[in-house]
Amino acid sequence: MALPGGMAALALLGGGLLALDRAFPPDLSRLEAVGRVVVDREGRVLSALPAPGGVWRLPVGAAEVPGHLVAMLVAAEDRRFRWHFGVDPLAVMRAAAQWVRAGRVVSGGSTLSMQAARLLEPRPRTLRSKAIEALRAVQLEWRLGKQGVLGAWLTLAPMGGNLEGVRAGSLAWFGRPVERVGVAEAALLVAVPRRPEALRPDRHPEAALAARDAMLRRRGAGALPEWERLAAAAEPVPRTRRAMPGLAPHVSREVARGQAAPVVRTTLDAGLQRGLEALAAEVLRGLPARASAAVVVAELGSREVRALVAGDWLAEGRAGALDLSRAVRSPGSALKPLLYAMAFERGLAGPGTVMEDLPRRFGDWAPENYARGFSGRVTAADALRQSLNLPAVALMDALGPLRFASALKALGAVPRLPPGAPAALPLALGGVGVTLRELAGVTAAIGDGGRAGRLRVRPGPAEAAGPPASAPVLGPRAAEAVAGILVQPFPGGGPEGVGWKTGTSWGGRDAWAVGFDARHVAGVWVGRPDGTAIPGATGRGLALPVLARVFGLLPAAPRPGAVAARVAAGGPAGTVDGLRLLFPPAGAVIGEGSVVIRAAGGQRPLFFLVDGVPVASGAARREAGWTPPGPGFYRVTVLDAAGAAVSAPVRVRGPE
Repeated sequence: MALPGGMAALALLGGGLLALDRAFPPDLSRLEAVGRVVVDREGRVLSALPAPGGVWRLPVGAAEVPGHLVAMLVAAEDRRFRWHFGVDPLAVMRAAAQWVRAGRVVSGGSTLSMQAARLLEPRPRTLRSKAIEALRAVQLEWRLGKQGVLGAWLTLAPMGGNLEGVRAGSLAWFGRPVERVGVAEAALLVAVPRRPEALRPDRHPEAALAARDAMLRRRGAGALPEWERLAAAAEPVPRTRRAMPGLAPHVSREVARGQAAPVVRTTLDAGLQRGLEALAAEVLRGLPARASAAVVVAELGSREVRALVAGDWLAEGRAGALDLSRAVRSPGSALKPLLYAMAFERGLAGPGTVMEDLPRRFGDWAPENYARGFSGRVTAADALRQSLNLPAVALMDALGPLRFASALKALGAVPRLPPGAPAALPLALGGVGVTLRELAGVTAAIGDGGRAGRLRVRPGPAEAAGPPASAPVLGPRAAEAVAGILVQPFPGGGPEGVGWKTGTSWGGRDAWAVGFDARHVAGVWVGRPDGTAIPGATGRGLALPVLARVFGLLPAAPRPGAVAARVAAGGPAGTVDGLRLLFPPAGAVIGEGSVVIRAAGGQRPLFFLVDGVPVASGAARREAGWTPPGPGFYRVTVLDAAGAAVSAPVRVRGPE
């Protein structure tokens, strides 16, 4: 069926326009060559990253800016924007009539769509350029729609200097996201693009003020009530350009890399990140030349990183551009908690097991303690707390280095060994390469009941780091036993209820401290990025004080039952408040067979444990029956409802 003549002509015209549009598409490269805005978990700006060439061109959509800004823009630049097709015939006729009468250009008749076309493809201000802009405006409306055209203008409008778009302008002139600008600020953002260099508020504040106030007085400017217009006019204009936000520079570049989204979200908390960066800056001022530090804080359950300092970003002498939280270094003794937890899990030892810290050879290797001395017979709990090397190597020998290396991999810390070297006993003392993020993830497993999971800086589903749940890397009972051992006061003071462990690599090249409370895991690394030693550096001396201050920045979250867990693991009991362990007494030697543990005093109910394992008590909750599984050393503990605890080491002798 043939189309009527008029419809056929329209169809032919439409087809021709479509062919021309495809043959000569508008150049949208400037709209695509934009920087990125990196925000925290609540949408607060962390960092702005410039577009190629160092231009602050940050993308923004019309729906992201306040309605009064868009209303003011349309009222000032293109009142009929909502109904024309890219070119406003009435404005063109008015401009032509003014040109004929005055003999010069009085008004250009440009629509917002034509302005967007000019911003995308700048040209000399000639009649030919105007004609091209008109055609491009129609194309932009066809391709992008009204909202897309507004977004192009809002992204590309010049704001003075190397600032483009209202997002960059808002951050530079007001220090706040464009989503939160008020009426007076919106008026300035709409006014400046008319003469961006002449109206820069940092260089020409009086001219900027006059232009802003003229925008506020413009008829129909956002349909402002008079009182709001007067209040806006009373506000001053900024006289300085603010620095672009630059929190978490390493993480910001990490998450923005390869991302097409204009706004990139992270798991970080802007307030905590700001506090951690201030703390790190203070710490760095006290470090030797060329030394640096990295700190990470994450939620224990979700493994979401809440703050991360990966080095001194602006310090070339400290290799500030390197992400030191991902640098592979030797952890020293910081992996010993995992070793002990695995040994407890497999029954190789328990917190109260007596071990020997005495000179011993393992093949051709004779390991020593850091202080060169030996402590003799100690419990496993004390050996871990004191970071003794001989007991740790003995446990590694019994456990097997391959099994330990496999557990590290399952927990997200792929062990880096020297080329061609197998997993061997030195793994117990840090003979492997890990990163700060990985070490914090391993430590999180100790504080989170043995659950594996990698730290992450992007929101989304948790990243599993181990085998399926049917084959856990570490059982909760063993993890809790080690956690209880590690909960102890910071030497120089600090928050209570925090478990921590330090590490020092060979020669003082790396100083570490990792810790956890009931909600968080944190890690600190101090060293030189080039791997050279810091004479006298230790994890306890350099990194641990920083860790204590890190936990001081966090909301208090002491581990539940920290005192009880510490005592059950062989630690000091603290004040006893009348609670007494009647039998067995400390140091008792008892025979095999059933034993009745008796206690008096304290606040009921009482709870009984042997080597951290609960023992069923009688109806009166003053005694409990226990049958030793065999000869050996044990620690008997009684706890009351107020948290007081008493413990006693005992020995069960075997058959004569």
